[in-house]
Amino acid sequence: MSQRGTQQQGTISRVTTGMRVVDSTGAEVGTVDLVQRGDPTAVTVQAPDGVDPGSSLDELIESTAVEEPDVPADLAARLRHSGYLKVATERARTGAVYVLADRIAAVTDAGVRLDVPAAQLPEEE
Repeated sequence: MSQRGTQQQGTISRVTTGMRVVDSTGAEVGTVDLVQRGDPTAVTVQAPDGVDPGSSLDELIESTAVEEPDVPADLAARLRHSGYLKVATERARTGAVYVLADRIAAVTDAGVRLDVPAAQLPEEE
């Protein structure tokens, strides 16, 4: 793991559920609902060539219905790889946004400070 990756994992390991989250402008985003450390071995899952993914779409939807993170597959793979926070917020119509571990600027007793504005955080689907 790179030094930056190790640093990100150290930062995210200090985050606990219920912590207050503020964005880069100091605006309140919400509270941490889920902390997921990164898995550098996480990979994207793709159907083998020649397989019609539509034939088992209902099965696929059922198997991923409650999976976290609830975002498009490419973003989900990035979140799983780097680690992420799920933040309960009133700013999103779905009630939650996701924060990549590398978007955490600092973790203090006061909470989690991000290095991006809340508007740039992906919403739960």
